[in-house]
Amino acid sequence: MKLVQTLLRAIACTALSVSVAHAADVFPSKPIRWVVPYSAGGGSDALARTVASQMSTQMGQQIIIDNRPGGAAVIGTGVVAKAPGDGYTIGSADNGPLVFNTALFKSLPYNPQKDLAPVGLMVRFPLLLVVNPSTGYASAKQLIDDMRKNPGKLSYGTAGVGSPHHIAMEMLKERAKLDAVHVAYKGAAPAIQDVVGGQLPLMVVDTAAGMPMIKAGKLKVLATFSKSRVSLLPDVPTLMELGYTDVEAVAWQGLVVPASTPAPITERLSTEMQKAISTPSVRTRLLELGLEPVGSDASAMTTQWKTDANFWPKLIRERGISLE
Repeated sequence: MKLVQTLLRAIACTALSVSVAHAADVFPSKPIRWVVPYSAGGGSDALARTVASQMSTQMGQQIIIDNRPGGAAVIGTGVVAKAPGDGYTIGSADNGPLVFNTALFKSLPYNPQKDLAPVGLMVRFPLLLVVNPSTGYASAKQLIDDMRKNPGKLSYGTAGVGSPHHIAMEMLKERAKLDAVHVAYKGAAPAIQDVVGGQLPLMVVDTAAGMPMIKAGKLKVLATFSKSRVSLLPDVPTLMELGYTDVEAVAWQGLVVPASTPAPITERLSTEMQKAISTPSVRTRLLELGLEPVGSDASAMTTQWKTDANFWPKLIRERGISLE
């Protein structure tokens, strides 16, 4: 009897392996849905559409962008987490819904670590400390010194509570012992408008959203939150260069699938994504959007994800930041 049971289990396992292998061989046999947890027209949307178009050409199958904004990316990320693990639902994901939200919310409708699996990093969004040129600040040091002399007097804008921009500035405030008032907006665009219009003196912005106004001379970049200088702004120092050696923050975005997706299909998606981002026309377009192309595998994304998960939630809780 035991021998029969053992044989049956072996047959079942073999059949499952063959089934998974066959699914990977014929994948994709129908259109793929790419969920973007942000509104159409923004940097994340443009990134997804650029990469999806090239992947579609490579794979010979249509990839349809499905924008599901709202709830600090909780809604769209939840859609991917709850989808069947067959490779036909994939999603954009960044350190917001994957890491920050675990500390910003008391509970989430998804568990990032259990419900989602990484496909690979696509890009980085460098974060910048910018001011309206009319403020007269010539350097980050001058701005920081002014903050110290006038605690609570300066206000700064961000794309929203719990955004990478907000968390990056909170880190700077904590490390440099600064007191400044956070003004949260619903997205980067309205914050940029108010800084350009003089309603606010400064903000933290990512390159994708900020570069048009920076190139037009309507925003002045004082420093970056990156570990090394940003290729788009080679003359701008990092905060680390200015002596804040423990101040580093970057917004990154990768591709994820439901955790139940078979490894061969995840690996195929990762290979195609990396190939798409290495395509010259795609890289050029991403750089035009103010993004830093990465195109890594799932292992590199896992490393970045774990590194962030071991640091940012603690800082968020210590700073008392919440979305509830």
